[in-house]
Amino acid sequence: MIQPDLDLFGPAPQQLAAHTVLLPGFAVAQTEPLLDALRPVLRAAPWRHMLTPGGRSMAVALSNCGALGWVSDERGYRYSALDPQSGAPWPALPPVLLALASAAAAQAGFEGFVPDACLINHYLPGTGLSLHQDRDEQDFSQPIVSISLGLPAVFLFGGLQRSDRPQRIALNHGDILVWGGEDRLRFHGVMPVKPGVHPRLGERRINLTLRKAG
Repeated sequence: MIQPDLDLFGPAPQQLAAHTVLLPGFAVAQTEPLLDALRPVLRAAPWRHMLTPGGRSMAVALSNCGALGWVSDERGYRYSALDPQSGAPWPALPPVLLALASAAAAQAGFEGFVPDACLINHYLPGTGLSLHQDRDEQDFSQPIVSISLGLPAVFLFGGLQRSDRPQRIALNHGDILVWGGEDRLRFHGVMPVKPGVHPRLGERRINLTLRKAG
């Protein structure tokens, strides 16, 4: 079983809301296995900038792995079993990623989480993500598990209305954020990533967001 990269004197889990938990450094020990697992995924399904339903190119590049992948185009937002760029199924969810997400979910109080979709976002300095809800999944009873690698970011975690003032949550390399239950449909986003160089990933942030989509 995946264990957190924490010791008795390390950062403790942080309860940010009723069903939202930040696990600082939980993925640090798995950095190299995760990067090794992502290389074949990204060779099979390279980064791309998808279009919004309004025809605008997304600033954040993305890819997917798992039985389902999140896609966006002029027809709207949805999950698809096929990569629209290649017409092939998305690459399989790597076992190390599945085990890490399940362990993080259990640590946050969501036992038995088995994701079938992982959205992989690639942020360069200056790119962010506006406030939005994750509403394209079939089962809102399942949590969302978000793994941060590379440059730090500020996560905006709002309420159930877009107008609700969001919390600002610092996310660093190896942190995992888990939210579900009554928090599952909170609006959230990412402030533009500040310039910097991470010692392992350089001038980038990679975010792996795992869900039960089907």
